[in-house]
Amino acid sequence: MKNNTLHAKIALFIWLTIILVSCNAVKRVPSDQKLLVKTNVVVDSIAPESGIVENNLVFQPNKRILSIPLGLHVYNLARPNRDSIFLKHLQENPEQTKRRNNFLSEKQHMRLGESLIKFNQWLRNTGEAPSIITNEKITISKERLKSYYWNKGWFNVSVDHKIEDRSKKQRAAITYYVTKNDPYIIDSLIAKIESPAVDTIYQKIKRNGYVTSGEQYNTSNFNLERERLNKEFRNNGLYYMGKEYIQFEGDTVKTNNKANIRLLIKNREIKVADSIIEKPFLKHHISKVNILPDYQNALDEFIVPDTTNYDGYNIIRYGKRKYKDEVLTDAMFFHEGDMYRDLDRDRSYKRLTELKSFVYPTIRYIEDPADTTGQALIANVLLSSQKRFQLQYGTETTHSNIQALGIGVNTSLLIRNLFRGSELLDINFRGSIGASSNTATGDSRFFDLQEFGADARLNLPRLFLPFDTDRYIPKYMSPNTKIAAGYFSQTNIGLDKTSLNSSLSYGWRPTATNSVKLDLIDVQFVNNQDPADFFNVYSNTYRGLNAVAEELGINNPIYLNDNGDLSIPEGTRRFTNDVLNGTIATVDSQLETVRNIEERRDRLTQNNLIISTSYNWARNTQKGIYDDDYSSMSIRLESAGNVLAGITNLVGSPENENGNREAFGVEFSQYVKTEVDYIKHWQLFSDDVFAIRAFGGIAIPYGNSNNIPFIRSFFAGGPNDNRAWQAYELGPGRTGGINDFNEANMKIALNGEYRFTLAGAFKGALFVDAGNIWNVLDNEDDPDAQFQSLEDLGAIAVGTGFGVRYDFDYFVIRLDAGFKTYNPALPEGRRWFKEISPSRAVLNVGINYPF
Repeated sequence: MKNNTLHAKIALFIWLTIILVSCNAVKRVPSDQKLLVKTNVVVDSIAPESGIVENNLVFQPNKRILSIPLGLHVYNLARPNRDSIFLKHLQENPEQTKRRNNFLSEKQHMRLGESLIKFNQWLRNTGEAPSIITNEKITISKERLKSYYWNKGWFNVSVDHKIEDRSKKQRAAITYYVTKNDPYIIDSLIAKIESPAVDTIYQKIKRNGYVTSGEQYNTSNFNLERERLNKEFRNNGLYYMGKEYIQFEGDTVKTNNKANIRLLIKNREIKVADSIIEKPFLKHHISKVNILPDYQNALDEFIVPDTTNYDGYNIIRYGKRKYKDEVLTDAMFFHEGDMYRDLDRDRSYKRLTELKSFVYPTIRYIEDPADTTGQALIANVLLSSQKRFQLQYGTETTHSNIQALGIGVNTSLLIRNLFRGSELLDINFRGSIGASSNTATGDSRFFDLQEFGADARLNLPRLFLPFDTDRYIPKYMSPNTKIAAGYFSQTNIGLDKTSLNSSLSYGWRPTATNSVKLDLIDVQFVNNQDPADFFNVYSNTYRGLNAVAEELGINNPIYLNDNGDLSIPEGTRRFTNDVLNGTIATVDSQLETVRNIEERRDRLTQNNLIISTSYNWARNTQKGIYDDDYSSMSIRLESAGNVLAGITNLVGSPENENGNREAFGVEFSQYVKTEVDYIKHWQLFSDDVFAIRAFGGIAIPYGNSNNIPFIRSFFAGGPNDNRAWQAYELGPGRTGGINDFNEANMKIALNGEYRFTLAGAFKGALFVDAGNIWNVLDNEDDPDAQFQSLEDLGAIAVGTGFGVRYDFDYFVIRLDAGFKTYNPALPEGRRWFKEISPSRAVLNVGINYPF
């Protein structure tokens, strides 16, 4: 706690220093100019309904965080012309320079100066220059406002402005006054199309247009209509069509605010020598398809090409037969005799890229010289193979609740086109060593934790099934099959464990935004290597058992170690057995505590065999990594143990002492589980983003299980969950995280975060996290941990806080400080706002955004 307090004081001191040193916001504003501190927009005497209007002002005040222009203050810390100031200082203070040279060489002295200059430049680049009012900037903003409303149909819009001085010197606000006047309405739309082939297509598709009579003029609708028409034309055989041929003209002269629109599509322009001739557009079809899987060798005159005709495709090889014919042709979405379509070309590009066997696939179309009509195209598919074998390796450092520091190495071998069907085999080896964050391991070495493992993943670019699925999952949905198997071992982490897993899964994308994954079979076997070490690892549980022994006054040495505590593992085992069989007399509460501890120990030390099937549907509307206005949703359903339950029932497998059946000597898990995850981002003014996340999950044991395996349970807290609690620290329910690793089989998580720019690449965030975990319909009988009715939603914990992030473009490092705002584990009346202080902040370090 002392360290936390010290850190808080240091941070506060730095913050106050920045504010006090650079509190003069107009420090870098010339005396005859003014700093813009506020802008307002008034549209027809009222404020605009949408904040988009103010975003059109290119001239904005300096960004403020909690009413403080932090970026401006950082900029003001920089000295103008720092290089000349440093040189002048050297010239005017020769004695100081001489004294420095006694312990710094001339070279070191100059490097010191260079460092100061670079730091000064960093302050200028990171900070935000003062927003100084100029007529030029005001004019640009006014033109942007006029353009915004003009594009919405208010052609007679006018914009004025007024500058108002503020009470503080050299500060002013600007108000822009927008008068829209009456909008223009589209009265008629007439098409003038010179090419008969284009006109024929247009007549079939014109009803679904974005530009219609009676609607208010909107430039964006014309852009959308141009995009739509070009797409329709090119998907109906017009190979040479382009958006530049599609034009709109409007007549608004003396039309009483009516706009008469003409759609103009001229003939195709062809450059011949130094002149340009016009020809009508023609519909094109594919007369021949040539596939060159070894195009990199095509220029070698000593290689004789080998041509094979397969299913109407000409496969021209310049080397060995690397790929099966059907693999190459199956990636094509156009065939000899088909009408040209952009859609078919784009799908072929996408499918060829997904094969992960070729470097930048290329599809080129040329006119067929044998066709006298000029309507036939030859499609040449040019492919260059990637290296078949590729070795990759990498290192990483990690930090978690268990590891204070971890160093890992990963090595993988990629083998492409394994069976000449463009399969991809990825063999991965990984290992790591780490330093534990506590001394429970009993190992005196600094790096006392070890992990290693290996796995192999085979990716097939098709559905590996004994029947045809093209009717239901066509190839444009990018069907694929993944077969995986792996082994993993941990030493001095938890109870030491080895894990064997294998899976067979299928995936496809029904649309550009939707994806589906079906794990037909997922097998995982977890073998705990050192169950006798349970009470060393789960120290909180051990303290709870030891407290009962102290209450009972246990002093028999068969139970105790030299410190008078229960010895591990023999003393804890004997004490637990004697309490449960009645040898040691207890009251009901003590017996209940020991029984709960034993049930938890038995559950966490038992080996797990999980054979499950799951279905995952996901939707993501994000159009790229820089798209900050999107939503995503995933729904997952999982069922485990049903096949084994049916088999063991069928063969009459006997029940063990727990009343459960075993497979391969292990009690198998049986449960059903579902999860729903929703994320939404709104891009606000400037680069600010408001993001929310809602997650809900529940796993119900039945049949052969009365609880959920630890590795399939839910936990709460941590850098990507409720940041006011450490991972595994929150819940279940109102219990207050009494165990070392708290988990349960039901979870609710709600998060909201406002992200903004502090200065340069430094970003800030304010967040609210809410949620908890509960036990439901399992063998947990603590009412504080259970979810029994809607009243238990009152146990939802709330955390609030702030974060600082640094954006490296390709990844983000973040530091979040969370505060327990509502702690359901505290007594009623002390749950709200009792733990908000710098000394109780929970610091979370993470990579990239939490959601």
